Amino acid sequence: MENVFNIVPAASGVYTFIWIFGVVMVVLIVGLVAMFASFGYQARHATFTLADTGLQIGPGLYSRTIPKASVDFTGVRAMDLNVEKNYQLKWRTNGTGMPGFSVGWFKLQNSEKALAFITNRSSVVYIPTTDNYSVLLSVKDAANMVAALKQWGK
Repeated sequence: MENVFNIVPAASGVYTFIWIFGVVMVVLIVGLVAMFASFGYQARHATFTLADTGLQIGPGLYSRTIPKASVDFTGVRAMDLNVEKNYQLKWRTNGTGMPGFSVGWFKLQNSEKALAFITNRSSVVYIPTTDNYSVLLSVKDAANMVAALKQWGK
């Protein structure tokens, strides 16, 4: 002979809380996975396009178009962040910094605000703007992009 005794059911508020908490956690986890997948995609597929509308950066969370009129073409140059200590990323203010990939808004060692897309510190194009920030872009051929930017600005 077996005697089975059931638990007194929890108040409906506890049941509701558990379900809401579970749903929120699932949404947060899915959101984090999507965000990191986006960063992973952007780290390999970001492009920097000189178009009539401006410098187009994308795809990804920090995609944007910087108007041509906002670029200070006199300061555009190629640099190696391993050598140019004043332009190294110091503080991340809004972005991600993972080994081999830094994207988002940063303060530089020289206290300048910068939008950075860095995967290779030795091949970076520095683009100052008239909007109180600069842009740092890792590109395969930094010298070629600098030449294209200067030609684009004429």
